[in-house]
Amino acid sequence: MMRFASTLLTAGVSALALAATACADQSTDADAGAAAESEAGAAAQAASGSRYARDGIPSGPDAARQIIADAPEAAWRRVDPDNLLVISTRHGDIWVELAPEFAPNHVARIRQLVDERFYDMKVWHRVISGFMAQGGGAIDNPGLNTELPNLRAEFTISRALDTDIMISELQDRPRNAREDRSNARAGFWNGFPASTIPLAQAGIRADGQVESWLLHCPGTAAMARTSDPHSAGSQFYITRETAPHLESTYTVWGRVRAGLEAVRSIAVGTMGEDRGFRPDFINSMRIASELPESERLTIEVFDTATPDFALYLEALQAAGNGRLPSVCDIEIPVRITE
Repeated sequence: MMRFASTLLTAGVSALALAATACADQSTDADAGAAAESEAGAAAQAASGSRYARDGIPSGPDAARQIIADAPEAAWRRVDPDNLLVISTRHGDIWVELAPEFAPNHVARIRQLVDERFYDMKVWHRVISGFMAQGGGAIDNPGLNTELPNLRAEFTISRALDTDIMISELQDRPRNAREDRSNARAGFWNGFPASTIPLAQAGIRADGQVESWLLHCPGTAAMARTSDPHSAGSQFYITRETAPHLESTYTVWGRVRAGLEAVRSIAVGTMGEDRGFRPDFINSMRIASELPESERLTIEVFDTATPDFALYLEALQAAGNGRLPSVCDIEIPVRITE
């Protein structure tokens, strides 16, 4: 039962062990790996405040839901309102957690444009059913872009063995569904679905680094661009569904924590292509900390680095007859208080 806990809590330790023993004999590797997993399982069991860590996951179709309901307060991470973007639309507000760890320059650009009120009363000028909603154009100029310099791509980050950004490596996933079918590993970082070249490979690479990136699961906020990778300026999009063909080729800067139904309700069509299309407006965009406290949501995300999340994964795997759902199909539980 503690396999996922070992994966989540000791990814960095395992990577160090794998890199250090790359040239060692097979029996030594097996002994070290078994010891590390045993220690990780014990640590995870001790760390969890859930009775399921001791007694095992509950049975039945509602096991995952029960684990969430019974999770201790320590299993929840409160989203900092200074790191939360609020996009107001006629369909409701969209609350996006920013990810400066993966796209610092793009997040800084979003913050600057929000502060300048650039996005207020712009439109969702290109919206494709089952794909994404692109915003930032003007009602009389869908191609509108900021006069600020274009941004260099931040499609991926580089991580070393001693990284503070730990991504659980739960399953294989192609790097890009169209352009690069080579296998990477997929899991979670801080409640964000993510992929990475196995961190263990950092120990045998010349630069000691591996590439990692946030995934295009439903609710991903990313920067639009032209065919030039370094052409992002101000237009952005939010995925309505999974878009694996965009993985590691567009800069992801956030994830919807509340309001995905509003994204999916935005009027479908493309300005300049679909006759009679009347785009929905971005009424405003604000950082949540700017809002009066009475207008803020308190958003808490189930912490994907905790033993309790590992138990949740175990329950999902059990419900799938031993098969874990695809990372993009695993719901990250969120608690919202108005």
